[in-house]
Amino acid sequence: MLPISFVISFSVLVFCSATSERFHEWAAHHNIQLPSDSDSYYHMFDTWHANDRIIEKTNFQNLSYSLGHNQFSALTSAEFSNLMGFDYNRKIIQSNIISTEWRDSLKSLPASVDWRSKGAVTPVKDQQSCGSCWSFSTTGALEGAFAIKNGNLVSFSEQQLVDCDYIKNGGSSLGCNGGDMASAMKWIGKNNGLCSESSYPYISGETHTNGPCQHTCSNVAGSDVISVFSVAPKSESDMMSALVKNPVSVAIEADQPSFQLYKSGVFTGTCGINLDHGVLLVGYDSESWFMKNSWSSDWGEGGFMRMGRGNYNDGAGQCGVLLDGVFPIL
Repeated sequence: MLPISFVISFSVLVFCSATSERFHEWAAHHNIQLPSDSDSYYHMFDTWHANDRIIEKTNFQNLSYSLGHNQFSALTSAEFSNLMGFDYNRKIIQSNIISTEWRDSLKSLPASVDWRSKGAVTPVKDQQSCGSCWSFSTTGALEGAFAIKNGNLVSFSEQQLVDCDYIKNGGSSLGCNGGDMASAMKWIGKNNGLCSESSYPYISGETHTNGPCQHTCSNVAGSDVISVFSVAPKSESDMMSALVKNPVSVAIEADQPSFQLYKSGVFTGTCGINLDHGVLLVGYDSESWFMKNSWSSDWGEGGFMRMGRGNYNDGAGQCGVLLDGVFPIL
């Protein structure tokens, strides 16, 4: 009979081997280069393993949502926050909430709205290693408003916003270090529109910074923002009314592990209201808000999340989604 210590050691060895194999499969699937030095390698592996346990523990509870591995699985919460520029965004978003509220609550609201099925939402994009979520949220709202008004879906340039709506160029953003959707929409108005994605492509995800403002492209005709309105905070009915009209840019808190690792379902996990990330609401149904993110289609439900509706955070909404919603009028 084998000693108990040998059996335990052998079981641990098999477990570690299997876990290590899954870690390498994850890295290969997401085209992630593993570090060559042992300290960095084991830090990444330990972080991935810790997140793997969070995923397993959460999914075991059979909640309304599930978690899963994605390109962020080997990042700690602090590393993820730093990568996405949450701290910078939090400061800028809180200092730029506009006061012009849109109050046009409909007496009869449809049970559901989904602008994806109406040709007003472009495919999910990827901000990559740049805190430019604000620009993707802004272009998403502009794309929706333009498509609804003109019947033509155009992908607009995030890079033009990152480069040109820059504080040193007279704008209000800090490029890859954060920005604000309402201010970006106002900048589009001052600029008499925005260029298309194809004529001013996004590169800051690879360069990790903004570049010089280019003037080689022409603004898309009809993309001029005439006015910017905010949705009355803490009002589900006003947000629903706004979404009947147009996709809405919103700020949320996105720095929690369950948000980082979200895979599918109606997200009802713990999430605060320290707004640090700009996203786009593209509709709703009886139990959720349909949210478009800018972390590629590998995250969530093809790049989207169903955020739980209801009395979250004393009326502020899940992750603070009902605190800071804005949309443009063309």
